[in-house]
Amino acid sequence: MHNLVIRSDNLADHAAISDVIEQAFKNQQYSSHTEQYIVAALREADALTLSLVAVLNQHIVGHIAISPIQISSGVQGWYGLEPVAVLPEWQLQGIGSALIQSRIKSIKNDGCKRLYRSR
Repeated sequence: MHNLVIRSDNLADHAAISDVIEQAFKNQQYSSHTEQYIVAALREADALTLSLVAVLNQHIVGHIAISPIQISSGVQGWYGLEPVAVLPEWQLQGIGSALIQSRIKSIKNDGCKRLYRSR
């Protein structure tokens, strides 16, 4: 993926991000099909620690959201790493992995003790 760029999202990206998430989970049996609404609610609540997009040839083809989560033990410093979404036609080509790897090191340097991904 020579032209793949991973960057922070911006206001102009929000509609495309919602579409990417919806398309990525559309045919997944394990999905509640509400992932795009969850990301929008986290954004509205200013609860997204990190929101990145994968851009290929000037089109958003992937997205990752990272937000703080509460653990029942009360231990602080946990972050949820989801959803990770890639348009179906671009899945299994390393874009999701690139999104995940692009920020794991930096978020751990910012005090993250553990990342949690449910799927």
